[in-house]
Amino acid sequence: MTTTDKTRPAAGSTVRTWLRGRSELGVGALLFLLGVLVLTDALTLDADVAGRGPVGPATVPLVVGCGLLVVAVLLTADVLRGGRGEAEGGEDVDLTEPADWRTVLLLAGVFLAFAVLIGPLGFPVAGALLFWGAAYALGSRHLHRDPLIAAALSLLTYAVFDKLLGVPLPGGPLMGVI
Repeated sequence: MTTTDKTRPAAGSTVRTWLRGRSELGVGALLFLLGVLVLTDALTLDADVAGRGPVGPATVPLVVGCGLLVVAVLLTADVLRGGRGEAEGGEDVDLTEPADWRTVLLLAGVFLAFAVLIGPLGFPVAGALLFWGAAYALGSRHLHRDPLIAAALSLLTYAVFDKLLGVPLPGGPLMGVI
């Protein structure tokens, strides 16, 4: 082995070193894949152009998909030319502190419980549990006030969507009462 072979870094480490300062390339790749997915889904929609006119259900997804592809290409080109994202100056985050996994897991559990309970219990009850659980997971410890506010928010949301906007939400056992 020669002296130049000892000082030369491994091929995998040079790629990792090059990518380390260009993490925005991952965001560009994700946006590109998302744009391809949206466009593929939009182009496979079964829409009768004669029955709907020139603006059909695929119009907005096509615009969004094309926009995602354009942003992905522009971001990737900027990163490859040396552009870097600027750190948020006003953010009050201490990056040396570990992530608060308890809060993340509590919120994930609350959302999962909402998804499971909305069918059998309906939106008013499941929504109240969602709002109260999210408030608890984020640190509120007002055990008498929070459930009341959560119930009021859930009923208000249900009334606005179901009654005013005409978007049907499952009422559950309270369907006849509300």
